[in-house]
Amino acid sequence: MRRVVVTGMGGITALGQDWPAISAALRDGRTAIRAMSPEWDRFEGVNTRLAAPVLDFTVPEHWSRKKTRTMGRVAKLAVAATEKALADAGLLNDPVLTGGRAGAAFGSSFGSPDSVLGFYELKMSGKSKNLNATTYIQMMSHTALVNVGLFFGLKGRMIPTSNACASASQAIGFAAEAIKWGKADVMIAGGAEELDITDSAVFDTLFATSIRNDAPHLSPRPFDRDRDGLVIGEGAGALILEEYERARARGATIHAEVVGFGTNADGNHVTQPQAETMEIALRLALEDAGLSADAIGVVNGHGTATEGGDIAEAAATAAVFGRRVALHSLKSYFGHSLGACGAIEAWLGIEMMREGWCCHTANLDNVDPRCAELDYIMGRPRRTEAEYFMSNNFAFGGVNASLIFRRTP
Repeated sequence: MRRVVVTGMGGITALGQDWPAISAALRDGRTAIRAMSPEWDRFEGVNTRLAAPVLDFTVPEHWSRKKTRTMGRVAKLAVAATEKALADAGLLNDPVLTGGRAGAAFGSSFGSPDSVLGFYELKMSGKSKNLNATTYIQMMSHTALVNVGLFFGLKGRMIPTSNACASASQAIGFAAEAIKWGKADVMIAGGAEELDITDSAVFDTLFATSIRNDAPHLSPRPFDRDRDGLVIGEGAGALILEEYERARARGATIHAEVVGFGTNADGNHVTQPQAETMEIALRLALEDAGLSADAIGVVNGHGTATEGGDIAEAAATAAVFGRRVALHSLKSYFGHSLGACGAIEAWLGIEMMREGWCCHTANLDNVDPRCAELDYIMGRPRRTEAEYFMSNNFAFGGVNASLIFRRTP
């Protein structure tokens, strides 16, 4: 089996589009959550007015109309994150991308929601004036993957992962497996999500969104006694995975190694997470990495700030690691970016591991006593010399995913 390393990273987030900007915010405890007024005030049936939008994203001038006509916002975010990651890896415009041994695994929970409106118009009124040849391409759940492949001319394996919150984590895991088993030499792996009122409405109908609308800086509050729900965010993240010997031979900078991946399903309920199967996913990742639990220095938790999710996740984490493991949630800063979160969290987790520190969970002041006893990172960033960190995400439908990364010596 071949080793898999990360040679490029990049993303578009609500806190910035490069690591220095994001790092400064994390160290200061600044979040990207804002009140979506007056934009969302017309949606009377939705209680939350909180979100974490990307405010400063524009399509790069060098992108041609021919390249962008099949893209909605989610695909544009995905391609922009991938372009940054390929540039970081030194592989932008490299012949490997079009040679058949490079592919992609990319996820989102949906395509661009506004593209659906033309189809609804057709069904409701019988008219199709807002449909065109690219409407479906922008709407389909694998639009991010397809547009990444088209933009960069990929001719290798293409793996769509549309599993809600687990989409990007599974993309990284499946991409690593493709390289590990010799099916590819280079893989783009990541996820993207665009912000839309429909995303918030889904969770609002489940009474799972925060309605602390007058104090956006105080929400979400993962694992906190006073949390009142999640906040939806948007963004994209991408990692360039490469076979180790190939990366070393070309003198690439190796940011980290992907050493473990575990994924499974609860098989129980569409929206009620199960601690027992979450625990199994974590153990599968450890088994894949050939590591014992005490090798993991930090766990980046799913940490959505929903009652059932936080309690189940904490129980699963404690069952595997005991009370000693350090745990934090990046969703306290970016909100829940659904299909993008696994890639964004992996990218930033690697950056922090390389620099020897870990951010605290924003707004975690009083741990919910119903959450298992763990070493929750609270109040301020923490120095850490972790050689390995685990990143976990758990999705609707009971889809669980766990990744383990090793710091480059």
